[in-house]
Amino acid sequence: MAKKTYNEKLQNSKDLPKVEFIGYDDQMAKRFGSGNMLIAAPIQYDEAMKKIPKGKLTTSIEIRDYLAKQHHADFTCQLTAGIFINVAANASEERENQGSTDITPYWRTLKKDGELNEKYPGGIEGQKALLEAEGHEITKKGKRYFVKNYEEAIHKLD
Repeated sequence: MAKKTYNEKLQNSKDLPKVEFIGYDDQMAKRFGSGNMLIAAPIQYDEAMKKIPKGKLTTSIEIRDYLAKQHHADFTCQLTAGIFINVAANASEERENQGSTDITPYWRTLKKDGELNEKYPGGIEGQKALLEAEGHEITKKGKRYFVKNYEEAIHKLD
């Protein structure tokens, strides 16, 4: 059986989105919190990431909050969010390599506190170059990279 492409993974929503109740005494509550947790579909992350205009930014937290609000959930699963944001980024790269103009500007989605994502296509250097081309200044703290004053460029999803 051939390995699925990122675009196949992006389109494969299975039974998602779904909202699961995480009880206070549930083992998952220690990691994620308790209440109604949304597990969004991969395509939903891609759609949210496509809403960020040139020169603007978002974070994985902003996207998770936006999706949770859409589904009347208390929060969104952090684990699947990270995986699906990465799937959206790599699916966009696949499409671009095939000559498609259907590009998701994944480089505009940052990790917590404005940190660059080393798992994106091209790694830190690739994301850094794309962000600098849009006018953002990148700073290094230890081994990690951040967009300077990223909060000023946040695009609110609604």
